[in-house]
Amino acid sequence: MHDIYSKKVGLFFILITFSQFLLAQMGGRENHNFRDFNKKAYYFGINLGFNNSGYKLQQSGFFINNDSIKVTEGKSEIGVNMHMITNLKLGEYFDFRFLPGFSFAQRGLEFTQVSSSLVIERKIESVFFELPFHVRFKSEPYKDKRMFIVAGLKYSYDVQTNSKSRKSLIKIAPHDFQYEVGIGMQMFYPYFIFSPEIKFSRGLGNILLYDRTQNEARVLENVVSQIFTISFNFEG
Repeated sequence: MHDIYSKKVGLFFILITFSQFLLAQMGGRENHNFRDFNKKAYYFGINLGFNNSGYKLQQSGFFINNDSIKVTEGKSEIGVNMHMITNLKLGEYFDFRFLPGFSFAQRGLEFTQVSSSLVIERKIESVFFELPFHVRFKSEPYKDKRMFIVAGLKYSYDVQTNSKSRKSLIKIAPHDFQYEVGIGMQMFYPYFIFSPEIKFSRGLGNILLYDRTQNEARVLENVVSQIFTISFNFEG
């Protein structure tokens, strides 16, 4: 997991460096483009990105005494995001942002059996309708670029939920609330703002639906969502 995150962070900074090179080639040494966009009280855009979604697990008391499962762990998978952006300026350095959209994710749970050490994987595919609300703090602009940090809350609903399926050994609640924090950079071009962004999301509550008839569910006490996202904002 650490290697995956390290590679993604490295790719993010390579993209930033490449974008800075392009901007330098365009002769952008002053904040000419920034001043044009800074006159707008609000603007809209689109957010496209990739997510690495998984679960943080807490084992139950039953796990200690059970004789069938010896290891449980979450497995992360890659998905994609598509969101609309509504950005409202709150003074010179703050924005309020609303990004409704969809996220396509796949997460997994792995159980290792005691008798055979066989690893059984349970994959959960989801299509989330998401409503993120963010506040963004921005730095002073420099050569038509500025850094920012973002934080907020997100509500998500899994429209492909397995919570009512009788065949599912692990059932996950369709509703989830998460906090989000991130960092990125705005790059002001003549006709749009390009903003690569890294964001981490963590669930605020347990999304496991208990089923005492299945050992896979009984060995778990809490399941919390966690998501690592690299996204690209195009606004104007």
